[in-house]
Amino acid sequence: MLVETWMFLGLTGFFLIAAIIYAVLQWSTEPVGVVALFLTFGLTLIIGTFLRFSSRRLDEARPEDNDDADIADGAGDIGFFSPGSYWPLALAASAAFTAIALAFFLIWMLVIGIGLLLLAVAGLLFEYHRRPAH
Repeated sequence: MLVETWMFLGLTGFFLIAAIIYAVLQWSTEPVGVVALFLTFGLTLIIGTFLRFSSRRLDEARPEDNDDADIADGAGDIGFFSPGSYWPLALAASAAFTAIALAFFLIWMLVIGIGLLLLAVAGLLFEYHRRPAH
C-alpha cells in the first residue's frame, strides 16, 4: 500500500504547486481553475493520508506489495453481490432523475427525486433483511 500512498502524496504536492502557480498567473482572469486545483489538492491529500494510516495498521504486507506473492495469495471473499436485484437500476434511475432536477433547479422535482433516491437506497440496503415474500 506504500506505492499508492506515495503516488497520491506526490500528486498532492504537484497539485499544490500547480495551484499556486496558476493562482499567481491567472487569478484575475479565471478564479474557478484555482479553486478546482486547490480542491483537487485537498482530495488527493485526503486519499494519501488515508492510505498512509491504513498501511500502518496492516500487520503484514498485502499480496500486491509482496514481490514473491502468487495469484492465489490475493484470492478470497470480496463481498456479496446480488445477481438478481433490480434495486441498482432503481438507484441509478432515481440518481439521474435527481441530477436532472438539480441541473435545472426544479425544486418540486428535486424533492421527488430525493424521496425516490432514499427509497431506492433503503430498498438496496434492506433487500436481504426481511423474509422472502413467496
